[in-house]
Amino acid sequence: MSSYSRINNILGWLVFLIAAIVYGLTLEPTASFWDAGEFIACSYKLLVPHPPGAPFYLLVARIFSMFAGDNVLLVAPLINFLSGLVSAFTVLFLFWSITIMARKMLVGRTAEPTFGQTLLIMGSGAVGALAFTFSDSFWFSAVEAEVYGMSAFFSAFVFWAMLKWEGKAHEVSSDKWLIMIAYMVGLSIGVHLLNLLAIPALAFIYYYRKTTKPTRKGTIYTFLISSLIIVVILWGIIPGLPSLAGSFEVFFINNIGLPFSSGIFIFLALFVGLIVYGFRYSIRHNNRFLNTALLSFVFILIGYSSYMIIPIRSAYDPTIDENDPENIVSFVSYLKREQYGDRPLLYGPQFTAEIIDQEQGDPRYVKGKDKYEIVDYKLEAVYDPKDMSLLPRIYSNQPMHIQEYQKWVPIQQGQKPTMGENLSFMMKYQLGHMYWRYFLWNFVGRDSDVQNAGVLWPTESSQGLPERVADSKARNNFYMLPFLLGILGLIYQIRKDQRDAFIVGLLFFFTGLAIALYLNQPPVEPRERDYTFAGSFFAFSIWIGLGVLGLADLLSKFIKSDVARAAVVTLLCLSVPIIMAAQGWDDHDRSDRYHSVDSAKNLLSSLAPNAIIFTNGDNDTFPLWYAQEVEGFRTDVRVAVLSYLNTDWYIDQMKRRSYKSAPLPISMEIENYRQGTNDYLPFVERPEVKGGMDLKRYLALVKDNHEVLQVAAQNAKPFLSLPTKAFTLDVDKAAVIRHNAVPKDRQGQILDQLSWNIGKSAIEKKHLVILDILATNNWERPVYFSTTTSSSDYLNLQPYFQLEGLAYRIVPVKNPDQEEEGYVEKDIMYNNMMNKFSWRNLDNPNIFYDDSYVSQLPPNTRDKFYRLATAYLQAGDKAKAKEVMERCFTVMPDKSIPYDYYTPQFIEPLNAVGERKKALEIMDVMSKRANKALAYYANDPNSALFDREVQTNFMILQQLVMSARALGLEQKAAELEQTFMKYYGNR
Repeated sequence: MSSYSRINNILGWLVFLIAAIVYGLTLEPTASFWDAGEFIACSYKLLVPHPPGAPFYLLVARIFSMFAGDNVLLVAPLINFLSGLVSAFTVLFLFWSITIMARKMLVGRTAEPTFGQTLLIMGSGAVGALAFTFSDSFWFSAVEAEVYGMSAFFSAFVFWAMLKWEGKAHEVSSDKWLIMIAYMVGLSIGVHLLNLLAIPALAFIYYYRKTTKPTRKGTIYTFLISSLIIVVILWGIIPGLPSLAGSFEVFFINNIGLPFSSGIFIFLALFVGLIVYGFRYSIRHNNRFLNTALLSFVFILIGYSSYMIIPIRSAYDPTIDENDPENIVSFVSYLKREQYGDRPLLYGPQFTAEIIDQEQGDPRYVKGKDKYEIVDYKLEAVYDPKDMSLLPRIYSNQPMHIQEYQKWVPIQQGQKPTMGENLSFMMKYQLGHMYWRYFLWNFVGRDSDVQNAGVLWPTESSQGLPERVADSKARNNFYMLPFLLGILGLIYQIRKDQRDAFIVGLLFFFTGLAIALYLNQPPVEPRERDYTFAGSFFAFSIWIGLGVLGLADLLSKFIKSDVARAAVVTLLCLSVPIIMAAQGWDDHDRSDRYHSVDSAKNLLSSLAPNAIIFTNGDNDTFPLWYAQEVEGFRTDVRVAVLSYLNTDWYIDQMKRRSYKSAPLPISMEIENYRQGTNDYLPFVERPEVKGGMDLKRYLALVKDNHEVLQVAAQNAKPFLSLPTKAFTLDVDKAAVIRHNAVPKDRQGQILDQLSWNIGKSAIEKKHLVILDILATNNWERPVYFSTTTSSSDYLNLQPYFQLEGLAYRIVPVKNPDQEEEGYVEKDIMYNNMMNKFSWRNLDNPNIFYDDSYVSQLPPNTRDKFYRLATAYLQAGDKAKAKEVMERCFTVMPDKSIPYDYYTPQFIEPLNAVGERKKALEIMDVMSKRANKALAYYANDPNSALFDREVQTNFMILQQLVMSARALGLEQKAAELEQTFMKYYGNR
């Protein structure tokens, strides 16, 4: 090994060690929000996550979790560390990729560089790799249990391996590098599909190495072939082969009468036979290229075979089994992500398009007793041709989306967007806001952690900014240094090696702008999506590294010594990642953050034994799954995700036992809720039940598919309807008392009958399930709604809600105060919130709680503290009310969790318990913040993007006005009202 290689290896591993230590120190110690809780739970027990799954990631994460032994609290940090470790390996291969390219530019592939050149090459690798280490988006995904760190690792590895092949292409055994790359591509499919986007860059490395004189024709062919390879893998292999196997299976079982799985084995025999024939042909004709291509294809399939874990594990009916992909038919649907629908890409409808017809599409099969049965047909919407267009970027007709479109382009309701407006939206929002903004976050600076936060330019100050922005730990200013160094590196590489510059440019484009174009994103996203483009930021970091060479070239006139110049330039440029690390540390350090899991446990602790809890998805559910599956916390509770209750596979799972939870009391059979059946039941009034209908009678008619409920449909089978909005449910008082469904002090108020109007013009399958559980349960198990679920799913049952913490329990007692959502059961709620709930580190101002924390869970929790305190006040217990409010502001003080839109309502009860000073402090702090925020947004040209912030501050001012009047502060109320009108009147 040469001295250069030794230095290159040692420094590469040193950079790896730095990255690994950084990610280890800033690692989230438990399951973070969004998908992490689901991935940790599914990895720990090899369960089936949301489509299209990440089976190879799950397998590796499962291995990491085994090091926890019997200590389940170590499972989450170990799986999180997997992301940190593979991210550090990504940095390692980035370092080596940069040094390979830098060496080629300085001395060529084979010549041995001088010490000065070696120092410069190592400096370029270190600067580029460390800049990527501390880049905002990559650092974020490196410290939590997500697939993006491992996906970036595969992209980095195959890019480095192709560069290594380039240096060994003249050797007889060089093809082994190509086969290894193919295998890694196959494995990466089991993590995320982003890795496939590196293929065009790899193809051009191959083309330029094999061709002495590249031509325009050859360049076009290489681009087309590499794009075709992506298409073949993305559609031909991943869903294509299983789809073909599925067609064989259905044909041989349904038409020939063979037993289940026969068609799959016949397909496999034919497929393997074709591959064997191809190998024999390539050997017989001494065709090395064909042989290598076939080997690569086979190794892609071997890597892709990790997907077999999905149907294998699903067949065991695990507790998390999303889409139930246990047979070939459901597995293909899982791979195709059919539940998410499609977005038009090159041609499709505009947002104004109206459906003029529906055509019957492909049949939907389910596995029957002895064959696959057609249960429904996919319906394909037919639009008026005049509403169709090329590149439909403004396509979503959701009312909220239409309003958001208007923030970017001046479209009118009902008026078809022009091609210019579509392109304008694409450039401004889809490319500008959803890609370039993220790019500049990583290499110029980030304004804050507020949703839609902008770019922080070097000259911007914090003067006049809202505190939410100015004091944000995510306000990071890199002074454009990474960006400028990257541009210098790009220019230098174009001057010195146009081919490699083009290759890096392809990687930059396909992993960045091409994704933004392909996703065709609507104008609203639930969170920032910058992590999607980490591959593009990886490519730009190569240019940052090569910028070291460019700066050295500029200084060559002033510093003649190669060694001195390399040392000076390296030290200067190392300041770039150092600045990035210093600026980003406080907002990427998650080492003491626990509330994502604490909030889940708090919700579960709100519930009585053997409860059923209806929740939203994502942050309302995934932490609960983690708590139950990994830590074994409250496994007697059954979590029922409302959006999933619209699917037959999930209802089936709810009817099975899960740990300590018995099956849910659902009386409907599969025929009543199979996909395509009772998905949507519109209100079609029947005069004979206009005044109301017994709920059990209605459900009996639904289960019988009774013709009295049937409504004819065009081009489809008849569907059932909702004949009335008013329902009654008789109450078995003995059962209520026997199961302690109502506290003893309210048992005298138990009703003979529930009577309510659901207030909906149609119900979905999930609502039908809720009604079925309500009717069938007979008060045996406590039934709750999470307080964060949408009131549209409550079915107007609020008069029968009982608040016991972070959940509403349905009880057969009417709330005497119809203005409040749920009767506060003080003793139960007090015990839950004051004794059972956990608030680890929410009071620590040094911990960064980003927008997903500040805007979601704490406000809801503060509101529940307020409800409990006011309930005690109404009961005349000021001491308890004061104690509750003190606990609220102790566990969630303003210094760590800033006052939110629920905080002003505390002013009156604080004053009532003698805490006038605290009440006035809240009023003063919040009025100043609201005034400052509204003043800023009034002059911000992008204020439309921050409607949530603006509306929140208007709401705060309105509450403060009422509170000031309640405290007798008329002058203060007038001032606040004047402030409100000053800004509201100008909107």
